[in-house]
Amino acid sequence: MTDSDDSINLRSYTDQIPFARHLGFEITKFEGGESELRYTARPEHLNTFDVTHGGAVMTMLDIAMAAAARSETPEIGVVTIEMKTTFMAPSVGPLIARGSLLHRTATMGFTEAKIYDAQERVCAHATGTFKYVKRRLPTGPASANAMRPPSTD
Repeated sequence: MTDSDDSINLRSYTDQIPFARHLGFEITKFEGGESELRYTARPEHLNTFDVTHGGAVMTMLDIAMAAAARSETPEIGVVTIEMKTTFMAPSVGPLIARGSLLHRTATMGFTEAKIYDAQERVCAHATGTFKYVKRRLPTGPASANAMRPPSTD
């Protein structure tokens, strides 16, 4: 992808997701059905065992899979329909998530992602199904558009 592409590119993808911005995810690959995100959990993102909280891990996997699904047609949005996660080892230190689009139909994307630690050990794995949706119109106080989530019909 290049900066001249429509509204989504490598630099702007996670900036458009407030929760990803809040957690500090950095996307480093967004092309050809593949994605890569980097993240180091802050102290407030750890669980009582001082490892990355499962909710942050699942969010990273979800965004990696969504990015992989969208990377071939970034002008079209996706919503998560189903996600299955397996936690395989504690997620500690700097983490890398790699997502892949396995199969696509006109309306659905089938994906997987893995999270690796600094030693390239797999910490978590997920599969997910995403529905392609048209991006919604801008909403908010200054907009004439009603606040409506994208349809999953």
